[in-house]
Amino acid sequence: MSTTLFSRDDTGPETDFVPHNSHWGAFSARWKEGRLEVRPHPADPDPNGILQNFPAALRHRARVAQPMIRRGWLEQGPGPDPRRGRDEFVPVSWGKALDLLGGELARVRDGHGPGAVFGGSYGWSSAGRFHHAQSQVHRFLNTAMGGYVRSVNSYSSGASSVLVPHIIGDYEDLTKRNVSWEQVAEHSDLVLAFGGMALKNSMIAGGGISRHVERGAMARARARGCEFVLVGPLRADLPDEAGAEWISSEPGTDTALMLALVHTLVAEGLHDRAFLDRYTVGWAMFERYLLGETDNQPKDAAWAAPLTGVPAETIVDLARRLAGKRVLVVVSHSLQRARFGEQPVWMGAVLASALGQIGLPGGGFGYALGAIAYYGRRTNAVPMPTLPQGRNGIRDYIPVARIADMLLHPGAPYRYNGETRTYPDIRLVYWAGGNPFHHHQDLDRLRQAFARVDTLVVHELGLTATARHADFILPCTMTLEREDIGGNTHDPLLVPMRPVAEPFGEARDDYAIFADLAERLGRREAFTEGRTTRQWLEHLYEPTRAALKEQGLPAPDFETFWAGDGFDLPQQADDGGRLRAFRADPDQAPLVTPSGRIEIFSETIASFGEATCPGHAAWLGPANCPSAPAPLHLVANQPATRLHSQLDFGGHSMDAKHRDREVARMHPADAAVRGIADGDIIRLFNERGACLAGVHLTEDIRQGVIQLPTGAWYDPVDPVEGKPMCVHGNPNVLTQDVGTSNLAQGCTGQLTTVEVERFTGNLPPIRAFDPL
Repeated sequence: MSTTLFSRDDTGPETDFVPHNSHWGAFSARWKEGRLEVRPHPADPDPNGILQNFPAALRHRARVAQPMIRRGWLEQGPGPDPRRGRDEFVPVSWGKALDLLGGELARVRDGHGPGAVFGGSYGWSSAGRFHHAQSQVHRFLNTAMGGYVRSVNSYSSGASSVLVPHIIGDYEDLTKRNVSWEQVAEHSDLVLAFGGMALKNSMIAGGGISRHVERGAMARARARGCEFVLVGPLRADLPDEAGAEWISSEPGTDTALMLALVHTLVAEGLHDRAFLDRYTVGWAMFERYLLGETDNQPKDAAWAAPLTGVPAETIVDLARRLAGKRVLVVVSHSLQRARFGEQPVWMGAVLASALGQIGLPGGGFGYALGAIAYYGRRTNAVPMPTLPQGRNGIRDYIPVARIADMLLHPGAPYRYNGETRTYPDIRLVYWAGGNPFHHHQDLDRLRQAFARVDTLVVHELGLTATARHADFILPCTMTLEREDIGGNTHDPLLVPMRPVAEPFGEARDDYAIFADLAERLGRREAFTEGRTTRQWLEHLYEPTRAALKEQGLPAPDFETFWAGDGFDLPQQADDGGRLRAFRADPDQAPLVTPSGRIEIFSETIASFGEATCPGHAAWLGPANCPSAPAPLHLVANQPATRLHSQLDFGGHSMDAKHRDREVARMHPADAAVRGIADGDIIRLFNERGACLAGVHLTEDIRQGVIQLPTGAWYDPVDPVEGKPMCVHGNPNVLTQDVGTSNLAQGCTGQLTTVEVERFTGNLPPIRAFDPL
């Protein structure tokens, strides 16, 4: 299959198909008769349609053609300015932009210290191992500025990545080396998926993916007789191939449902006492809570039914079906992207422990399986090319989702993972390869936060909302316009990413931009180590080649690799990782927890004294419970037609919009009482803001729930009074900017509450992709 969506006269000379890579799949591309053609890797059994975004995006009007500086900054210099995001920009030469920016970086470094610089960015900008914008900007700030304030964790797994080390030990091992898709296909009897395993998520992998295997694995498991049970408000969170039973539940109540399942197992003597005694600590204390001995409320099915919207008899029947089978309990990332998001992750581990399945092939706790394509895969047996970032001289950091708090409240204390920390005083924010106006919540609050800094610098290929709020916009190349090496640690294919097109306008690689900036700061040699891009690629490839040679495997030199189409690396055995070894001998292979066991009760977490995350998994009450004036749950999940907000202007993404707006999905009964018909434009609103979206009515969503994916580029209309309205359909104008708990301070952007009405006014045009 190939895709041809774009034609221009200035695309450069024709080329043969050349190999390339993206986070959503390996592919090849060429110019042919003035058109860009893209075709997926021939070994991919289930290619990702997001590849179809490339042709229309490559020369789109939203691309940034030359350096620009915000007029207010150019005329008045650095400082807080509420006009950010509303001011006009002045095109300048690269020389002027870099001279002014170099001077500003030196001013902040020398006058305030590198601790006044926040190095933003996120890891999804490029599948290339060298032109990885996050690595490039961090290397630059380390070598040229002496360091920077960093962020830790991610918007996707902010709660779980802090919790899991306390209760199971090794987060990477749990997600990447525990239960594989091969095991599901061959061994699982029942997969109980809280929040599902949506293919739109597992189509993505940092560094690239050559073979999308999830759909096929589920189909093979089902053909063998494996049952799939989906718990959640969206039927589409498991594919048709799984043939899943759908238990429609209220959003945010998974912890209550899991508690009731375990209560039934205990009450009927179906839990695995031997496993709990040998492999866990704290069961007795948790059991007292479960049975209601500590609060006079047994967490039984009758208690859970009105909370979850699942009949008590359904809960009891499901618990009985789990006993004695090879059961895999899956908890999706989405569940912990909400207030008290630590609890469903912890409770998933407790449920799997009560069933005694942890450490068995195809059984136990498959946290986040299906959340991303490199979960559930084998690990490569040789190192991958990786750009060293240097040493950060600043030890300060923030949880990634607390950026607005940091900028709005410098010096304020906050709790994180048992510590009381203090937000740093940030003067300059440097962002390359990321769009916080996609990831973050309460976007009007984020706008206010960015207005507080002296200078905001953004490297971008397109005019995202983050770029439009910047002081400096430095145009960077798209992956198709540069050379790199593609691959990730859990996919065998290593790809020479040869360029297909000339850079757009005056766009430069991040590396070239940082090299010239480093020169202005007297640190060019420290940043570049005297290497060109090609010399860096050769240097980064060498450890991989040497490891292949050491194992007696074919080890092509760089020139041979670069001229070819890529090759497969060896992979390690599917051995179940630490949890398999732990089950085999918990004394000789303990977990990396304080007790060496699975911690059903954590003395460490209990000692923190956090009411928002006690010492064992617990039901902490509904958060964002729908009521007037916001009577509907909003599920703001990941999009199917792009990676986050990347290339939102691409053909595949645009084809899925309705009247140029993102599409929400709601139940026909909820629409009927509001006078809404399929295909209408609707207004979603709450106390934080409003947005417009198209609407599709479907019974594959729970009544009382509306779903609007993230990723539509923020396009606000500023009212005379009140909050801005995004006319394009970005749900993060509606989500609440609070942490999951004082333990993890993770992102809570998955769930909020809204009201919805049919939009009857004059429909505002979409300006998100317009040139400045």
